[in-house]
Amino acid sequence: MGLSKWLHPLTAQKTEDGTYDPSPFTLALGTSTKTSYIAQNYETKYTGNKPILVVCTDDGKMKMKNDKVFNTGNHPIEMFLPMLHFRDAGFTFDIATVSGGPVVLEMWAYPTKDEHVKSLHESVQSMMEKPKKLADIESLDGYAAIFIPGGHGAMVNLPESVELGRLLHEAHDKSLPTVTLCHGPAALLATKAGEKEFAYGGYKSVCFTDKTDGTTPSFGYLPGQMPWKCQEALETQGIEIVNKSETGATNVDRELITGDSPNAAQNLGVVAAPILVEFHAE
Repeated sequence: MGLSKWLHPLTAQKTEDGTYDPSPFTLALGTSTKTSYIAQNYETKYTGNKPILVVCTDDGKMKMKNDKVFNTGNHPIEMFLPMLHFRDAGFTFDIATVSGGPVVLEMWAYPTKDEHVKSLHESVQSMMEKPKKLADIESLDGYAAIFIPGGHGAMVNLPESVELGRLLHEAHDKSLPTVTLCHGPAALLATKAGEKEFAYGGYKSVCFTDKTDGTTPSFGYLPGQMPWKCQEALETQGIEIVNKSETGATNVDRELITGDSPNAAQNLGVVAAPILVEFHAE
């Protein structure tokens, strides 16, 4: 296994259970031991008691078009970096998954030398190990916002979740801030689960582009082509994806606040946190 990594640096690496991690090339250039977190000075902070509902994936196995299975989950930087800014602005968290099973992270992307992330992770780890089940959340009356972290894992079972769709429709009807990034916007497709009407037709958003996803097998980020396309699926439902590549861009359209990639995690937190505070200002 060790020799194979050096002989095939651009090839996704097969693990002992037959699934695939990204290539050594991807891990060397596409991951970081630290985030770009820069704490902000929030003159006005949230002083209420409603947590942000963080909706995560509990399924980290994505079968590609060639039937190879990619080890995915929520991208740790896409999850924890915006959460650092939400915490700094006065918010706490509640975590939920489709089944109530543990949150799955892309641990190959974990920023192992970032003490800010490690500290926050430790503080919410018990919730991540035993999250709420989406079906058990009757309404969003007790929540300040919804946050859906990215990672390819957000495309596995969240887009088909009727229960997530129910909560997103409620958030949409109440204009409750809804924050997501990278592949996380795929979860918005849950609003059409159960033959419901898609909630975000006519909205503008950014996301990880299909063009970039299509190139990643060539250097072993993914072990094959995507089973379906995030951007295409969203555009088919009437969302306008406004980015052509990944630059760390964010976008705000009504209650929907989006970022285009892991590189947008810092920017998204900085943009979204004060919007959430203002939304709940008395």
